[in-house]
Amino acid sequence: MSATPKYYITTAIPYVNAKPHIGHALEFIQADTIARHERLLGKDVLLLSGADENALKNVQAAEEAHAPPQEFVDANARLFADLAKHLHVEFDIFQKGSDRLHHYPSSQELWRRCAAAGDIYRKAYEGLYCVGCEAFYAPDELTPEGECAEHPGKKVERVAEENYFFRLSKYQGELVERIRSGALAITPEVRKHEALSFLSQPLADISISRSNERARNWGVPVPGDDSQRIYVWFDALNIYQSGVGFNWDDARYRAWWPADLHVIGKGILRFHAIYWPAFLLSAKLPLPKALFVHGYITVNGHKISKSIGNAVDPLAVVERYGAEPLRYYLLREIPSGEDGDFSIAKLEERYTGDLSNGLGNLVARVAALGEKVSPIRVDFGTDMLPNVKTAASEVFRRYEAAFAAFRLHEALGETWRLIAFTDRFISETRPWAVEDPERFRSIIANAAYLVSTVSNLVQPFLPETAKRIPKQISFADSVIEIKKGAVLFPRLG
Repeated sequence: MSATPKYYITTAIPYVNAKPHIGHALEFIQADTIARHERLLGKDVLLLSGADENALKNVQAAEEAHAPPQEFVDANARLFADLAKHLHVEFDIFQKGSDRLHHYPSSQELWRRCAAAGDIYRKAYEGLYCVGCEAFYAPDELTPEGECAEHPGKKVERVAEENYFFRLSKYQGELVERIRSGALAITPEVRKHEALSFLSQPLADISISRSNERARNWGVPVPGDDSQRIYVWFDALNIYQSGVGFNWDDARYRAWWPADLHVIGKGILRFHAIYWPAFLLSAKLPLPKALFVHGYITVNGHKISKSIGNAVDPLAVVERYGAEPLRYYLLREIPSGEDGDFSIAKLEERYTGDLSNGLGNLVARVAALGEKVSPIRVDFGTDMLPNVKTAASEVFRRYEAAFAAFRLHEALGETWRLIAFTDRFISETRPWAVEDPERFRSIIANAAYLVSTVSNLVQPFLPETAKRIPKQISFADSVIEIKKGAVLFPRLG
């Protein structure tokens, strides 16, 4: 790797017990957008995702499908990788949890390091287990119905067995300090407070293995004990390391680790803000630098539920409307870090109002007006009008500030603020009624400059659209070239 600053970003590692839904699309798109923006800032960027394959829920789903576990997880993992491609999400690495060549030995090495620190011990245990979360819960953490809040309608199981435990309590003070100081930054602030609130109570040590019997002989074997498998969270979190070389390519690992950002959903904050850093502290490995925690998607105001049958297939949406409109909707309509709603009606409203009548119409309008005077040679210092330069620079400043806070919807909103300014500029200057050729060229040059700026700003969000705009309006080497082209966003039929 060069001396260029690196930026290593990950999505959470999704379970592959079922096909992906719209929530996975949101996280994939958010992470891809941040990665693209960091590349535009000149950094070497690596974006990792993968498949959490060693969970009990995956084995149970495979049994229901009458398929061998490996065959089942392979097929579903491909669905997640394919979804990314259809969404124009570019993963540099897709690391599978069932990878015996790299992931198994990597996770066993993490275990050995924690054991060497004296932080792993064996004991008998009985507790309430949510298969959906792959986690034990204390009775006071459950709903009044005795259910996990993340999986209403699913009863927790009472499980009694002898497992290996991790001394989580040993790292409570250091975790508090790391989070409170911002050494492990958590965005948005409410999630930081949530993590610190959990850490304000005494931490219980956590189980990090399962018996072969209960794990169905599936998963990473515990080093030195063939009767146990490493519990899914201990091994799944290590995908962030195994994917970049931990214990199999030291040079690559040193080049990329620690992660600069984990993009996760709010339901797995505890695992990423507390358990994962504690494992790394025990193993004497660097901690990730930051977490960006997004909310959940509801559908027409209701939580996604199998019983309601309201799950949205993102591939079906892409097939009907295209990838870029779905990217735009999820990034603009869903407030970053908060819950948001998905509906086809709102998507069509955004498509028509923002994309077709907004960005698409602006590009077509400037291209139609300016084609006859193209190319235009300009001097940015003298030809660009002060109000135009001010508007563009102010939008860019707010745009970058929004990105820095992972307020992606606000950064996209700033881009559309510039689109609205450009529309007003054209309406107020009325180039179609201007007879002076130099005045006309000046108006078109400024409008084209603004469109070119918009094209740059949409690159992280709408990468394919950003490639198409310069084919009609481009600004390079002090020359503006303009020609009419295909409609960016055809009207919905």
